[in-house]
Amino acid sequence: MISTVKLKLWDTELILETGEIAKQANGAVIIKYGDTSLLSAVTMSDEPVADIDYFPLVVNYQERIYAAGKIPGGFIKREGKPTDKEILISRLIDRPIRPLFQKGFRNEVQILTTIISSDQINPPDVFAIIVSSAALLISDIPFENPVGAVRIGKIDDQFIVNPTYSELEKSSLDLVIAGTKKGITMIEGNAKELSEDEMLKACQFAYDYILEIAKLQENLLNSLGENRKKKITPKLFIPEESMKEKILNYIEKPLNEILNSVYDKKERKIKLKNLKEEVIEKFKNEFTDIDETNFKIYVNEIIEEKSREIVRKMILTEKRRIDGRKLNEIRPISCKVGIFPRTHGSALFTRGQTQSLCITTLGSMEDEQRYDDIEGETTKTFMFHYNFPPFSVGETGKIGAPSRREIGHGMLAERSLSPVLPDYSDFPYTIRIVSEILESNGSSSMASVCSGCLSLLDAGVPIKNSVAGIAMGLVYENDNNYAILTDIIGEEDHFGDMDFKIAGTKKGITGFQLDIKIEGLNFNIMKEALIQAKAAREFILNKMAETIAYPRSSISPYAPKIKIIPIEKEKIPLLIGPGGKIIKDIIKKTNSTIFINEDKNIVSISAKTYQDLDEAVKMVMDTISELEVGKVYKAKVTRIVDFGAFVLLPGNKEALLHISNISKNRIRNVEDVLKINDEIDVKVISIDELGRINVSMKDV
Repeated sequence: MISTVKLKLWDTELILETGEIAKQANGAVIIKYGDTSLLSAVTMSDEPVADIDYFPLVVNYQERIYAAGKIPGGFIKREGKPTDKEILISRLIDRPIRPLFQKGFRNEVQILTTIISSDQINPPDVFAIIVSSAALLISDIPFENPVGAVRIGKIDDQFIVNPTYSELEKSSLDLVIAGTKKGITMIEGNAKELSEDEMLKACQFAYDYILEIAKLQENLLNSLGENRKKKITPKLFIPEESMKEKILNYIEKPLNEILNSVYDKKERKIKLKNLKEEVIEKFKNEFTDIDETNFKIYVNEIIEEKSREIVRKMILTEKRRIDGRKLNEIRPISCKVGIFPRTHGSALFTRGQTQSLCITTLGSMEDEQRYDDIEGETTKTFMFHYNFPPFSVGETGKIGAPSRREIGHGMLAERSLSPVLPDYSDFPYTIRIVSEILESNGSSSMASVCSGCLSLLDAGVPIKNSVAGIAMGLVYENDNNYAILTDIIGEEDHFGDMDFKIAGTKKGITGFQLDIKIEGLNFNIMKEALIQAKAAREFILNKMAETIAYPRSSISPYAPKIKIIPIEKEKIPLLIGPGGKIIKDIIKKTNSTIFINEDKNIVSISAKTYQDLDEAVKMVMDTISELEVGKVYKAKVTRIVDFGAFVLLPGNKEALLHISNISKNRIRNVEDVLKINDEIDVKVISIDELGRINVSMKDV
C-alpha cells in the first residue's frame, strides 16, 4: 500500500511517499519537489554496540549522475568516493537529527539518502534533511520528533522560500534552517552583509514553513494506519543509580576543586584524567557485574555529567566561566601578517589557546576548481581549505584525507569570506586560502575566518571589507534562567547547549552556522546572541585593523601577474594558429602562460613579471586585432623575391614588402638587407578590397 501526503510550499508541491520501495529497510520515503526526487532508507542494527561511548549514527548523502540524465565523465564510468558536496549535505542531515535520539542509545543507525532525479533547478540539500527525518519517523527506530527544513533567499528586499539555483545567484541571502515543533535546531549559510534584524526576520519567516513540513511528516505517519510500525524500546547504556551515587559522592569535592581553580586547559585535562583513573581503581572490584570497558565508559560519563553540572552552575549563578572570564569576555588576541617571504599572503591569528595560520595563494584561470556533477560542469575561483592536525590539541592521530569536519569548517570559512571578495573582472585571480590549525581550544573555524581575512589583506587582494568571526555559546535552564557566552572554549561547547558561529563585517553578517543541543531555540535568545556577537565581532575587527586595515597596495612579487582579454569566438583560431604555432610562439617569447576560455570568450594571460605580461598582452592583441593602415607591427620575413619580400604579420597574415619600401636608399638586391626569418618593424600602408596587404620599412 502506497501512502502519499502533499503540501503546497510557496509555489511548488512537496510530496512524501512510502510503502512501495525499499521495504526491507526499517523505513524508506521518497520526496518529490518539482522534478527533483530523493530516496532515504534508514536501517538499525539488531543489537547495540556495547563497547563505545557515543551514538553510532552514520549519515551518507549520495548523488547518482543518472539523476540528471548523464553518464559520469572520465575513464571510470561510475560514481566514486564522496565529493565535498556530498559530504557537506551528509553533515547537513546529521546535525539537526543526531541530538534528537535518546541518551545512552547505542544501536547503529544508518541514514542513506540518494538523489535519483534532478531537475537541475532546485538545490536538493533541504529535501535531503526532510526525507531523512520522514524515513526515521515512519520506521521502528526510536525517533519521534520530525525535523522540518527550508532554504530562505532574499531578492529585492523580499524573502523567498526554496529559491532555485538561478534565484540564488541574485539573492543576498542563502539560509538553510532546520527545526522541530519546539524551535530552531540548526542554521547554516551566508549573506551579503545582512543586518542582525534581517537575519532574525529570515529565521522567523522560515519557522512557519518548518512547522508545516514537520506536520506533513506526521500526516505521513498517521496515513499508514494499521501498517504503522511500533517503535522499539532500546536498551540504553546508562549507569545504575547506586553506582552513580557512590561515584558522585567520591568525586564531588575534588572535581569542584579542579573546575573552580584550574584555568589552564592542559593542567585541567591532566587532573581530570588522574581523577578518573583513581575512581576506576577504587571501584573496579565493587561493580564486577559490569564488563571492564563499559565500567570505564560509565565512570567517564558520571564525571562528565557532574562536570557539566558544576560548569553550568558556575556560569548561571556566579556569572563566571571555567577559564575565569566574564560571560561576554573575549580571550587575548594577537595578529601577525607577512610571516613568510615566498608565500603570496600569510597571517597568524591567535585567540587564547586557538591559533590559525592562513596562507593565501594567487593563481591564474588554469588553477580554477572544476566540478562535474548533476548540476553540470561548473568552476570556482575561490577555495578555502582547513586542516586540523592532531598536534593542535596535543594528541597523536592518523593523517590522511580531509575529515568531514575539516571539509565543513573550510566551507564555513569560504562562505564567510566570499561576499567581500572583489569581482573577477576587477581582480582576475584564482584564490586559495589554507588554514593550518596550530592550536585549538574553541572555534578554530572562526579563527580561520579572521586569519584568512588577514592573509587576503597581506596578499593585496582588494576585498570590500574586513571579516571576523566569533563563536557564541548558551547555557539554558529555562526562558528565565540562561546565559549567553562570547568566544566559547571547547568545554563550554561540550557542556553547553549551543554553538552559534557568526562571521561578518562591521556592516553586517556574511557567514553563520548554528547547532542546538536542546529541543529548540526561541527567537528572543537568538536576538540576544546576535547582538552580543556583533559587539564581539567589532572588537575583533578593531584588533585586526591594528595589524593591517587595508589591502597592500600591490601583490607579492612572487605572485603571477594576470590580464584578462575578451576575444570573439571567430578570433580564437587566429590566436591558436595552425597546430598551435602562434600561441606557442607567444608563450615561448614572453615566458607567459595563456589560457583560452571558450565558454566565457576570454583569454587569461599570466607571467612572472609585468614586462613579460605587457609583451604577451601586446602580442595577443596584435594577433587578434584587425590590422590598421598606418599602424606599426612586428613582422617576420618568410620569402624573398626579386621585387621585395613577403612578411608574416600578427594574425598569421601575409603582406608584401616591396623593394621600394625597404629603405630610403636605393637597393639593388633585397638579400643585401633582409634574410629569411629576420624580425622587423613594418607599417601597414594599404589593404586593398581583396585583403592584400602592403607594408613599408622605410616609413617606420
